[in-house]
Amino acid sequence: MATYAKIGLNNKVIEVLSLHNNELKDSNGVEQEVNGIDFLTKLTGWAVWKQTSYNTHGGVHKLGGTPLRKNHAGIGYTYDEDRDAFIAPQPFNSWTLNEDTCQWEAPVAYPDDGKRYGWNEEITNWEERV
Repeated sequence: MATYAKIGLNNKVIEVLSLHNNELKDSNGVEQEVNGIDFLTKLTGWAVWKQTSYNTHGGVHKLGGTPLRKNHAGIGYTYDEDRDAFIAPQPFNSWTLNEDTCQWEAPVAYPDDGKRYGWNEEITNWEERV
């Protein structure tokens, strides 16, 4: 399956749709992103789509393939044209964007002691969850 993000105002992802890989194939049987865009444009009347990959996270393809646009798109994500990347909404004001992975990072590393933690923005640190 091929997955595409519908891009709305301010480059926000407003929908994510999947279609059969056959819709992407050209006359030589090679998958082309533009063919999926053409198919979805004809189907929906919306012309702004970008292909995304369920297997891409932080710029790495989890099955060893070629990563696509840093992260899999989700509704509410932003498509950054300059980075050619999908970026999730910033979870907390104190978190910063990692330019390499296009993922948000806390100012303090997540504890590595096997316990469960949640972020507390008031103290800008992790708190153990019971």
